[in-house]
Amino acid sequence: CDWSSDVCSSDLYWYSSYQFNGRLKVSGEYTHNSFNSQQPGGLTDQQFKNNHQQSFRERNWFGAPWNLASVNVHWKANENLELNFKTFATLAERNSVGFTKGITIADTLNLLINAYNPRQVDRDRYKNYGIEVRSIQKYQLLNKEQILSGGFRIYKGNTDRNQSGIGTSGNDFDLSLTASQYGRHFTYQTTNFALFAENIFQLTKKLKIVPGIRYETIQNSGSGYLNTNGNGAINLEKRTRNFFLFGMGSEYAVSEKTNFYANYSQAYRPVTFSELSPSATTDIIDPNLKDASGFNADFGFRGTVKNFLNFDVGVFHLQYDNRIGSLNQNGNVFRTNIGTSVSRGIESFIELNVMKFFTDSSRVGEVNLFASNTWMNARYVRWNNPEIASNPEKKIEGKRVENAPEYIHRMGLTYNLKKFSATFQYSKVGAVFTDAANTELPNANATTGKLPGYEVMDLNFTLRIGAAYQIKGGINNLLDAKYATRRSGGYPGPGILPSNGRTFYLSAGIKI
Repeated sequence: CDWSSDVCSSDLYWYSSYQFNGRLKVSGEYTHNSFNSQQPGGLTDQQFKNNHQQSFRERNWFGAPWNLASVNVHWKANENLELNFKTFATLAERNSVGFTKGITIADTLNLLINAYNPRQVDRDRYKNYGIEVRSIQKYQLLNKEQILSGGFRIYKGNTDRNQSGIGTSGNDFDLSLTASQYGRHFTYQTTNFALFAENIFQLTKKLKIVPGIRYETIQNSGSGYLNTNGNGAINLEKRTRNFFLFGMGSEYAVSEKTNFYANYSQAYRPVTFSELSPSATTDIIDPNLKDASGFNADFGFRGTVKNFLNFDVGVFHLQYDNRIGSLNQNGNVFRTNIGTSVSRGIESFIELNVMKFFTDSSRVGEVNLFASNTWMNARYVRWNNPEIASNPEKKIEGKRVENAPEYIHRMGLTYNLKKFSATFQYSKVGAVFTDAANTELPNANATTGKLPGYEVMDLNFTLRIGAAYQIKGGINNLLDAKYATRRSGGYPGPGILPSNGRTFYLSAGIKI
């Protein structure tokens, strides 16, 4: 339990593996996790400026019990053929209770009833099942070994969503209702069948290409009611999608440990249930949301130099059509298909072992310097809604993509000496807009408006004692920086969601 934030969790993990005749392996896995967390809610920009650690939503709670189980069978038929069969299931919930009105409405005592106002209760229940079968076949072509991989996936998902229930006026984690039924109820089902195949073609000693194809069929259905009035019922609606996705990868070896690489892949993203029925209290959803699609391409150079340098430097291009985003409309967040966005940039990673650069001796320990840097230009290039395209004040073409910083830099060093290791990391992230219109100033509910960039430093260490004991500790946000990475439109409360201040932790472990 983390008593400073009223967070308690319980975890149970089980794993078992059996080997038969050296070729057949059967393993099973089960994980249970359950926690309840008190949520602080959002802040206005002025409240965040005055004190980013304050809270005006002390009666808001969140809980999520999860159960994950899987059985995996791996069979190596011979030296050239391997088969893998996996079945899995998820039985889970997502529960929340709280006062989620706009941050401009204070959660205070209601003198008419001599109590706090009733809280809103939202509950999701998930029952998801699936099977995946994969195979790897090695064969000879052009006097070189080639590898063919293929398989299929069957998935069934069930979501039972209850929202806008009238809860209690208390302060604790209580999901009981004071009314007979929820204000909104939805039953969602998803059936997915997919086939895929890809082949590694080793054309020459240095060049390989990897073409791939995937066929997807997705069927969604939904029913329920938007409100308890007679006109709020939603009859059973179904939508079926069938499509192919293609991709191509390639690699050219410059030396034994370095290579150039290039990849291209198509992408498809259907509208999610949460986008159609969010739990937010201030968001407005476009009822005509369309599925998104696009592609991603990258090119780079990676590898290692002797035993002291690892690196990966590449450029990327990501196109996103029918992107789902948010606009500020009449003081509220309006979620709709914004248009087409293109993100281009450079990603790099480099790690240098300083001691091995000079000597192979490690008597005084090892020092690793690392840096991960991303520079990105993510902007909207097309807008297809004529109602807004004709209004220059709402035109978003050329605007930056929301929540996409222009740069993300992480760098630091790690020191290792025998059974002790310590890492220092410095992170710097650029400013972001929180809506597609690139609204600079915050609205009254603090759900839109630019968030400034931030810098954070972290320090952690690990000490191993013998073969069985270890101690871990660290300080996150070493300089107690004040920053936020996102704004919320609803739960756990509209407004800026502040990040944690300086946090200390210490743990001890034993391996039996």
